[in-house]
Amino acid sequence: MPVHPQTASFLELLASWTAPPAGAGDGAEPTIAQMRERIGAAFPVERRELPYVRDIAVPGPGGPVPVRLYRPVPLARGPLPAVVYLHGGGWVLGGVDNVDAACRDLAHAAGCAVLSVGYRLAPEHPFPAAVEDAWAVVAAAAGEPGRRGAALARHGIAPGAVAVAGDSAGGNIAAAAALLARDRGLPLAHQLLVYPVTDTAMDTPSWREYGSGYGLDAGTLARFMDLYRGGADPADFRLAPLRAPDLSGAAPATVITAECDILRDEAEAYARRLAAAGVPVELRRYDGVVHSFFLLPEIFDAGAEAMAFAVRRLRAAFGDREREGGAPCTTGTSG
Repeated sequence: MPVHPQTASFLELLASWTAPPAGAGDGAEPTIAQMRERIGAAFPVERRELPYVRDIAVPGPGGPVPVRLYRPVPLARGPLPAVVYLHGGGWVLGGVDNVDAACRDLAHAAGCAVLSVGYRLAPEHPFPAAVEDAWAVVAAAAGEPGRRGAALARHGIAPGAVAVAGDSAGGNIAAAAALLARDRGLPLAHQLLVYPVTDTAMDTPSWREYGSGYGLDAGTLARFMDLYRGGADPADFRLAPLRAPDLSGAAPATVITAECDILRDEAEAYARRLAAAGVPVELRRYDGVVHSFFLLPEIFDAGAEAMAFAVRRLRAAFGDREREGGAPCTTGTSG
């Protein structure tokens, strides 16, 4: 299917935004510092006002983990279920500011608190630093014995009603956290994975077909993965959830993919493996769009549609946390 007209306009905008800096030679690769500066200034969007937004910290193995906490209602309204959100950026770029608008919208629409995690970035902090930081927040929010953080309790987070979510590299970290939660006996309500990285192989048809010119460049992500992975085993499930030997018992899942995205095939393969393991999962692909569409509803109609779908799934998960048993992998596409 050809790209959507909104996608074509976005790719033109992206090409101008990522042009080499003045004075750089042809083909010059930007430094990590330059890329971080650009992503920090990219695509200004309107941010929804919420009655309660706080920057806090949760104790982690590498020091305090920055968390931006969003509530759609005042603290006096009592405890809320929570989504621990992990931003994308290839484990190297991004932060809570880059997903601020999306987290505000998610909190408002889903009627839950959102904990956006400022996990440590590579190359300064390679794997498993990001996973460790994410787990520290998940464990504190969900009430793991000995880890229930006072910083979260006083902000009205209801233990036992916690989901994980993330986009791209954040989806990778969210999937890893969901498997850790299973292994450590900490039930989660849901895992929302938006075009997640699930493998280290980089050899799928979508990698080959959409590796250049579609927003997320295969060479750039391979470079970032190398910076993040360091010397770790490429089959470690915390790095490559698709390679986990057993996915049974993981939290129910929603997997969202974009048709014109190098990560499409591995994300959809992960959804199928979850379903085969008896995990309730719904997979939805959005046709004609590219990586990042979920975070840009101002540009992509499909982004607003995908957010609404994610909200419905989270609301259902928080309202029916006791449901047990497997379900088939339900797939769908949206044009």
